[in-house]
Amino acid sequence: MKTYPNRYLLISTSGGLNQQRTGIVDSVVAAYILNATLVVPRLDQRSYWKDASGFAEIFNVDRFISSLSRDVKIIKELPLKGGQPWIPRRMAVPRKCNERCYQTRVLPVLTKKQAIELRKFDYRLSNRLETDLQKLRCRVNYHALTFTDPILDMGKLLVERMRMKAKHFIALHLRFEPDMLAFTGCYYGGGDKERRELGKIRRRWKALHASNPEKMRRQGRCPLTPEEIGLMLRALGFGSDVHIYVASGEVYGGEETLAPLKALFPNFHSKETIATEAELAPFSSFSSRMAALDYIVCDESDVFVSNNNGNMVRMIAGRRRYFGHKPTIRPNAKKLYKLFMARNNMTWEEFATKVQAFQVGFMGAPTEVKPGRGEFHENPTSCICETKGTETIQKETQEEDHENDNNGRDTAEVNDEQDPIEEDLDWIEDDYSDNIKDLPDTDSNVLTKQEQPEVEELFSD
Repeated sequence: MKTYPNRYLLISTSGGLNQQRTGIVDSVVAAYILNATLVVPRLDQRSYWKDASGFAEIFNVDRFISSLSRDVKIIKELPLKGGQPWIPRRMAVPRKCNERCYQTRVLPVLTKKQAIELRKFDYRLSNRLETDLQKLRCRVNYHALTFTDPILDMGKLLVERMRMKAKHFIALHLRFEPDMLAFTGCYYGGGDKERRELGKIRRRWKALHASNPEKMRRQGRCPLTPEEIGLMLRALGFGSDVHIYVASGEVYGGEETLAPLKALFPNFHSKETIATEAELAPFSSFSSRMAALDYIVCDESDVFVSNNNGNMVRMIAGRRRYFGHKPTIRPNAKKLYKLFMARNNMTWEEFATKVQAFQVGFMGAPTEVKPGRGEFHENPTSCICETKGTETIQKETQEEDHENDNNGRDTAEVNDEQDPIEEDLDWIEDDYSDNIKDLPDTDSNVLTKQEQPEVEELFSD
């Protein structure tokens, strides 16, 4: 720990539970870079979900503080200044701000004002940092940041009940809620009614650009429907007897939309079906606490599956890699879209064979993603020790690399193109570290033109 006196960093997070988690993790690293005392982060209570929960109602605040005491000093509240409340200087930083960015843009303001609050703090730290800082990220994310005991206990109970139903089970994060579909601008064949309903929701975010639903589907940027994800799983060899836990909010279209998935997998469960209303009562009025329960069950599942590439998927995928590895399956949506469009023109055997071919590289194998590729939270390679003698993708020969590139070219293309939905409007930005000299030199309200605050209010999970 190298905290200097009279340097206090506050952050206000953005979005839902998992997006806020990225901000909390990165806030510790930012405080370490700035040699500052970190005030326990303030959670977003005004976004789409309007969850009034504070940090200590979701996360074990005492463990958070004590576990990191050798890295960063963390306090629960900003102290008084001269006996009066201390009003910190509020400012923003660009996305993907690296260590030098914080030292040159934030530190001078912090030194002068002594207390600053970084607003909308999500993905405001570079994906690429030196190894020691990446390892600090892992200490925060996988060891210091834990849920409160009531959430952990309820999550454990849900897992136990799933294990009572089946020794092995799949968890599916089904992000098919109205807000997600409206935000992506995708279209699923519901006619004028769908366009009208989703269009009304879409107008909440004034900064959203006009969408081209057909183009979005072609590019693999639309979540798969419940039926499509069910067909994909059956084609991959999961039988109708498999028990499946579905983590989801309100599914657009309700039971009618879910019916095909339930027909494919009759052993269909959710927290609402395996827990009583009374058991869920302490959590049911709070979207983040309900999401935390799903997080626990998804993490403990034998196979984790998603129909999207959002925050929750990436956070759990990284956790499952870090703790010994368990597979996370994500659809190769760009390839599968064409296949779903043509599935009535082929036999089931042809369909299943093509699904299996297209999903190579998307099945969550340990070395599926090369070190340094993808978001660090989903691929924390700096923190994962390789067993001695284990061949890793880093040690492949040129011939093996060439073969993998040929076999996985589609994988690479889709992984690059399937940016998280939450960051869709940021794909036009270059990495900050490559353009630091071009940014205006101001000490507050630093916000690049490409960032659109109204859109950031959505950020999916």
